[in-house]
Amino acid sequence: MPRKRSSDTRQLILNRAMDLASVEGLEGVSIAGIADALDMSKSGVIGHFKSKEDLQLATVGAARRLFESEVLGSIDAEPGIARLQAMGESWIRYVEGGHFAGGCFFWAASAEFDGRPGAVRDLLAELTGSWLDAIQNEARLAQRLGEIGRGEDPEQLAFELHAYVQEANWSFQLLRRQDAFLRARRAVSDRIERAADRS
Repeated sequence: MPRKRSSDTRQLILNRAMDLASVEGLEGVSIAGIADALDMSKSGVIGHFKSKEDLQLATVGAARRLFESEVLGSIDAEPGIARLQAMGESWIRYVEGGHFAGGCFFWAASAEFDGRPGAVRDLLAELTGSWLDAIQNEARLAQRLGEIGRGEDPEQLAFELHAYVQEANWSFQLLRRQDAFLRARRAVSDRIERAADRS
């Protein structure tokens, strides 16, 4: 039972840290700040995370698990172009779903850390790169299956699909555009259709 309580407390801390990071950035995630937000002692938080960087890395890891559960876990489509379309829809639905007060966790954290060296930046780059690779690999598979034209560049396709979803998040959060995700859906769908038409 104590181990279960410890695990629950750790998850509670990480949930608060993810939400806080989406609004104030990962630099705003500190042991003292989390302790205050959750009405805990600093020593209670330190019992789970030994340093600010440890807390930040664990927060990124928690965001990754949520992303995998909500996005990858909801994809139920045949390999190839159907799965590529499902990946786009599942991803948009996740960002649109308002899991965090500040929108997409990875968009916010990447913008904050893209120019900083260190373990947090490296982990963010690794995770974002692995998602881009997954999109590219599905596009390559669709190409091998003859569902996407031979003239299509899977890396370029992944780049554009990624840009559409990130633009929707930015447009919704900063400009309060209520049609942002609808536009992203249209853009993703149209781009995949164009890729399928290429010979």
